[in-house]
Amino acid sequence: MQFTKMHGIGNDYIYVNGFHQAVRDPAALAPIIADRHTGVGGDGLILLLPPDENTNADCVMRMFNADGSESEMCGNGIRCVCKLAHDSGVVTNNPMTISTGAGVLTLNYSLDSQDKVHEVAVDMDEPILDPTHVPADVDHMTATDKPHTFVIDLPETNESFIVTLVSMGNPHATIFVPDVHAIDLNQLGPLLEHHPAFPNRMNIHFVQHHSRTEVTMRTWERGSGITLACGTGASAVCISGALTERNDRKILAHLPGGDLTLDWQQNNHLIMTGTATEVFTGSWPS
Repeated sequence: MQFTKMHGIGNDYIYVNGFHQAVRDPAALAPIIADRHTGVGGDGLILLLPPDENTNADCVMRMFNADGSESEMCGNGIRCVCKLAHDSGVVTNNPMTISTGAGVLTLNYSLDSQDKVHEVAVDMDEPILDPTHVPADVDHMTATDKPHTFVIDLPETNESFIVTLVSMGNPHATIFVPDVHAIDLNQLGPLLEHHPAFPNRMNIHFVQHHSRTEVTMRTWERGSGITLACGTGASAVCISGALTERNDRKILAHLPGGDLTLDWQQNNHLIMTGTATEVFTGSWPS
């Protein structure tokens, strides 16, 4: 099986072009190939697939976390899917439409001097703000006076956290803090991911504001742990900050792997812009 290792500002996955080959059991393959010691190494496995007769898109993306669980979408991953589709010649439309577990998304991209995709702007569609559809169980939370914001208790550490909940087709909880680097993400990440309030588990983001247009964030992704970047998470952070009047609707987000520009437009669509980078290609035993 041929694969391509790619990353979107450090959020790295192994990509397989399903236009040319099949992966029989991607859920079983993902933990093996994504292992950073005995495999290729990455945050998971992503497949670029051709559309079927019922798919109104140029191509299809399927995403599997490092633990083998399938997720609806990955904002950094979809930029790399766009790059793989274009650079391999299987889809050259610009804008490009990609079907995901969160719906069909539209991507506009720019090329470098080698006619390869470099930067991609993704229309992440409209956020889902109803907590029951994020989903979250309101019986395990306490509402606050801020919109879409709740208090959850963490008995394991005797702490409480104020979370703002947004779905970008996958669930996100944003926690605003004075200093993101003071957070023990290895301890708090898994406890919050598996909190009883979150029936489908949760992506957790700790966020520090520098101004109304600039933030720094750290992420614990469900199924993968600490990652260098999360595109859907950065989108949710932008929206959460705007809802709680902490930031404007357009921000620059600093993530450990690099920067993303987020623009929650007046039509309620969120536009995320960032790079897509190929690392290397290789062959994996079938």
